[in-house]
Amino acid sequence: MTPRERAIAALRREKPEGLVPHLELEFQLSEEIFGFPALRREHLDGVGGARRQDLLKRNAEHWVEVARRFDWSVITGLHWLAPEDQVRSFQYLREIAGDTYMLAAFVDGTFAIPDGTNMTEQAVYFIEEGERALADAARNVEHAIAQALPLIQAGAEVIFMCADYCFNNGPFLSPRMFRRFVTPFLKRQTDAFRAAGAFTVKHTDGDIMPILDQLVEAGPDALHSLDPMAGVDIREVRGRVGEGLCLIGNVNCAYVQQGPPAKIVESARYCLEHGGAATGAYIYSTSNCIFEGVPLENYELMLRVRDEFAGV
Repeated sequence: MTPRERAIAALRREKPEGLVPHLELEFQLSEEIFGFPALRREHLDGVGGARRQDLLKRNAEHWVEVARRFDWSVITGLHWLAPEDQVRSFQYLREIAGDTYMLAAFVDGTFAIPDGTNMTEQAVYFIEEGERALADAARNVEHAIAQALPLIQAGAEVIFMCADYCFNNGPFLSPRMFRRFVTPFLKRQTDAFRAAGAFTVKHTDGDIMPILDQLVEAGPDALHSLDPMAGVDIREVRGRVGEGLCLIGNVNCAYVQQGPPAKIVESARYCLEHGGAATGAYIYSTSNCIFEGVPLENYELMLRVRDEFAGV
């Protein structure tokens, strides 16, 4: 099986052949390890014509290099670009790597945790202006769908929906309010992405357990990140959702950043044993991403645990 085929099998709740598929939501060590700063929107400000296309092609080559080095099944690095540049990049990725990897885009129009500057105002908005909030929720999701459809048509096979809903001690909205202001719109968005031909992954950090049933009800193909620093136990999640949902993540990113090695190994093995690696419906990942400051040797140790689990 190719890396792409392994990921598709897991998202379909089937057992892939060979290694458990692997991905990371983000990889922020590009310049440190490869000497290439992965492109973001601002790098292309004022750049046009052949120079812009050359940079996009080199960026696509870089993400294939990352995927090969760390055995990713899904290339996730293009969400830092403007949508039109993502479309062109998907074309370059297929030219470079064919169908070896799944291609991902990040789109989510549902209400997320507000930033710290307007949290009180947002809470008042939901309570005192509920009908306006519902209209805004519908409009935001329709905008997200309109944004995602060209990306799916251009080659995005999986959409990561990355609105964060939860703190470490629970969701920003109570389960009752979440059911009113988020769940139906998340389902609408998920259904639309699936109808367009994409798999869907719902990402949120924090303690999802009070709203886990609603996240499942919305119908994504997978959940990410299953945050252990918020007390989310992949064994408990698997027990509650059964085998009908792919799980992604739960390897403690704090350990991957800081160690010690024994804790990295312990967390990684636990996820492989209880997430569904033996039966399928699991994709190996940290509980967030490989961010700046993560030592390469810690990430490589995490990957060796997966290899050892598979007997490689």
